[in-house]
Amino acid sequence: MAAGYSAISSYSRVEIMHLVQQRPRRPIAELVEATGLHPNTVREHLQRLIDAGYVVAETEHRTTRGRPRVLYTAASGEDDASSPIAAQRARDAAVRGDLLRRVYPTGGRETLQPEALHQLDALVEDLGMAGFDPLVDETGLTVDLTPCPHATTTDHRGTLCRVHVGLMDGVLAQAGGPLRIDGIAPSCDPAHCVVQLSLQPAASSPTRSGRE
Repeated sequence: MAAGYSAISSYSRVEIMHLVQQRPRRPIAELVEATGLHPNTVREHLQRLIDAGYVVAETEHRTTRGRPRVLYTAASGEDDASSPIAAQRARDAAVRGDLLRRVYPTGGRETLQPEALHQLDALVEDLGMAGFDPLVDETGLTVDLTPCPHATTTDHRGTLCRVHVGLMDGVLAQAGGPLRIDGIAPSCDPAHCVVQLSLQPAASSPTRSGRE
């Protein structure tokens, strides 16, 4: 696969990520059955996704005898699905973004509030680490990823795109703020990828991207 999220450079991890995005709190047995992979292989893939901040694990609470299972969920920024790795990465990106805006002031031309800017800081840094060169339009609320490094991937491209969109939305949610992914703009050229963002109603978030 071309440059992209190293954590999903394997289609097996893409498949696992897709499963936990579709439904939270998946046990190993379900993921093994759905993918046909060996349990140890699934555990290794899950650890890569946890280390990347895209998946969180929890031990189920049992009221009966037996060993409690470990359940896996896509990181979403919610209390029970917040990744400390992704949260710390978002905070660090916000600090660097604030510094850059002080060094290269825009003369008050920002169209977004600080929380939304911090979300974009986290998203751009995450995409940059993954090998993308995102172009952000703060006014139009778009992120242009053209040329898409996955454009030549013909097998499973639909699943890969859905997983990628879910990962980007997770980064925004972990950063805390009003921005969310609205979708990918339609195009007849598979290499052309523009992600549309939207501003959601203000709500409190357990994870803050900025400094206290």
